[in-house]
Amino acid sequence: MAINGDFVSKTTLFLVGLIAFISFPAEAAVRKYQFDIQVKNVSRLCHAKPIVKVNGRFPGPTIYAREGDRVIVNVTNHAKYNMSIHWHGLKQYRNGWADGPAYITQCPIKTGNSYAYDFNVTGQRGTLWWHAHILWLRATVYGAIVIMPKQGMPYPFPKPNMEQLVVLGEWWHKDVEEIVKQGNNMGLPPNMSDAHTINGKPGPLFPCSEKHTFAMEVESGKTYLLRIINAALNDELFFAIAGHNMTVVEVDAVYTKPFVTQAILIAPGQTTNVLIQANQSPGRYFMAARPFMDAPIPVDNKTATGIFQYKGIPNTVLPTLPQLPASNDTDFALSYNKKLKSLNSANFPANVPLKVDRKLFYTVGFGKDSCPTCVNGTRILASLNNISFVMPKIGLLQAHYFNISGVFRTDFPDKPPKPFNYTGAPLTANLGTAHGTRLSKIAFNSTVELVLQDTNLLTVESHPFHLHGYNFFVVGTGIGNFDPVKDPAKYNLVDPVERNTVGVPTGGWTAIQFRADNPGVWFMHCHLELHTGWGLKMAFVVEDGKGADQSILPPPKDLPPC
Repeated sequence: MAINGDFVSKTTLFLVGLIAFISFPAEAAVRKYQFDIQVKNVSRLCHAKPIVKVNGRFPGPTIYAREGDRVIVNVTNHAKYNMSIHWHGLKQYRNGWADGPAYITQCPIKTGNSYAYDFNVTGQRGTLWWHAHILWLRATVYGAIVIMPKQGMPYPFPKPNMEQLVVLGEWWHKDVEEIVKQGNNMGLPPNMSDAHTINGKPGPLFPCSEKHTFAMEVESGKTYLLRIINAALNDELFFAIAGHNMTVVEVDAVYTKPFVTQAILIAPGQTTNVLIQANQSPGRYFMAARPFMDAPIPVDNKTATGIFQYKGIPNTVLPTLPQLPASNDTDFALSYNKKLKSLNSANFPANVPLKVDRKLFYTVGFGKDSCPTCVNGTRILASLNNISFVMPKIGLLQAHYFNISGVFRTDFPDKPPKPFNYTGAPLTANLGTAHGTRLSKIAFNSTVELVLQDTNLLTVESHPFHLHGYNFFVVGTGIGNFDPVKDPAKYNLVDPVERNTVGVPTGGWTAIQFRADNPGVWFMHCHLELHTGWGLKMAFVVEDGKGADQSILPPPKDLPPC
């Protein structure tokens, strides 16, 4: 197998962009970007099809900023679909107008219109990402956000010689929106993806991929920082590089206690920064990604590959494949996540709430709705606390800010209406699943503990949950039913990992804690697009505080109309 030399990036776009960014003067604190949303033809796996791109690129352009900067991204929609962009992991303090989820904080940008997302990067540094937050358009509309530390603030780990973005994704032969529409009409899950990708390319294990293989050139003795993002719609992924260990130093733009691993596990929505040393015999080594799934559910189990290539090695040398964990390796997944801990240093403390004002317990479940026109006469739905979320026709933040009645209710239950053996024998009943646009109201600056409990309604499954507007501490996790007496005694309240997206293990639970100090309406949802579409989502209304800087900012004048 020969790989064309065109694939080896002598100087990556990421490095070029980073050098250009670092050369900006320190006082240049406003970063302006123009995003043009367009439909362009793309060829992968012997198939050509039109996809939605940003500035003609897939993945889209990288946003570079420094902690403390102001960023303005003007988005102009030339595509046939309505569009909204979410800046995943950015806290958007008091500024939900820039958060981006369609019909939650704004109505989408219609074809031919523009909207400027204007936000500050405050108290954050590291790797985040942006993506479309409407329909399944984030299948191709996504890109990285790189936030450098403040001037003079070094990394809390050895400085790498170079940095590289590694964005993992999925690819479908056919139009994704048509696939989803067909599945919904039949009442069945849409067809799974046809390939996974690394920086938009599936790699040489797939047909017609000689020109669609990502490669990075490395030099012996040098250290590289890989900024890894899982932009896949529906798959948690293992990632490894043959023959090389990785040192995890950051997740979701929060520094961690470093640890060495042969492979990482990364769920949709999550980011992971690793250091890797080019310290092996010069050669060509595959980097590889494939799904983790420990439930009896079909996934696209094919392996995406890129090439980690030492300088001077000819492309005729065959790369070696890494030993990835087995696709259902639950033990590795649990062990890996247990190793993730906050750095908790003097400069980067872990401010874990030691007193909890509000305790929430949410069950995650599936069910079936009657659908006479569907294949089996039913359609799958998903719920939190037996409520399947109904999307509104107007942005929830707008309805809250302008006091528009009839858009949502604030009576989302703090616990499920019917306790049962959540992870026992499979249940097929809906347990009275309701539909509604119901939110949970939270007092400003109160501390919240939320336990997310997987259930065996139809089936157990792992769920990566993302909370907009906040980071949270993952204080505990376990398999089986959460025990409110015994399990809290085992919480890590010293250095728990801090992130914005967390996996709820298959047939298990995860406990998170956060301080509700960001007023607004903030979405929380499973980051598997399939489950979000079935209703596995809700939102919090965090009330204004009494201080001058503790209330929602006024909306921008060019907010997209509904």
